[in-house]
Amino acid sequence: MIVRRVDAHRPTALLGGLADLLTDVVAGGASVGFLAPLDREHALAWWRARLRAVAAGEPAVWVAHEGGRVCGTVSLALPDKPNSRHRAELVRLMVSPAVRGRGVGRRLLSAAEESAAGAGLTLLHLDTETGSPAEHLYRSAGWTEAGTIPGYAADPGGALRPTTLYYKRIGVPSARG
Repeated sequence: MIVRRVDAHRPTALLGGLADLLTDVVAGGASVGFLAPLDREHALAWWRARLRAVAAGEPAVWVAHEGGRVCGTVSLALPDKPNSRHRAELVRLMVSPAVRGRGVGRRLLSAAEESAAGAGLTLLHLDTETGSPAEHLYRSAGWTEAGTIPGYAADPGGALRPTTLYYKRIGVPSARG
């Protein structure tokens, strides 16, 4: 498996694979902001807009490839306010249902964390559906739970679900607290 940051000069080469990944994870029940069924045209349109933003320098996106196929992705959204330039939000960590449990999510998470620390960021935060398999990944990777918000977002089936907020200090001597 190879994890690479999306190059701002050639992001459209990944478009089809990213759209397929998005439709697969939504069909598999992942709460990443979309309702099921998500058709490929809507996934393509969403990723086209996202990749235009990547080409403009925001957000940072990593893609995992295995056997020439996109099998995962994660993004870091950087704030634009002067008082928050020390932090970023980890968004849409997606792993293909076909490769879950094989370390793809952990590799993507590590790539984003290492890049953020290398850029001088000291704090990352995220939200994830409460009770989702992703919570185990974040906890085991040293993320700290900050709280839960009930009825935060609809899952792919349309039911309102709670979300749990997490944070992680990076690039500082104490990685917790």
